[in-house]
Amino acid sequence: MTTFQITLPDELAADAERAGLLSSDSVEALLCERLRARSRDELYAAMDRMARVDDGEDLSPESVAEEVRIMRAERRARQNA
Repeated sequence: MTTFQITLPDELAADAERAGLLSSDSVEALLCERLRARSRDELYAAMDRMARVDDGEDLSPESVAEEVRIMRAERRARQNA
């Protein structure tokens, strides 16, 4: 298990506490939900990029590698944000 500490504005912390969102189970559920949403968003973004590819053109290994590079760079940028 990992323990972490966050700093929130007092009003937000009070509202979240009243709503029961600061318990370990609630925070875990919120994080899992956001991770699923992020994965879904990445999938849709990749599908959008794929849809823009000319259907008459086969994807070369180089273009596939470039798409993977772009996706990884976007993921790293989000993780560092």
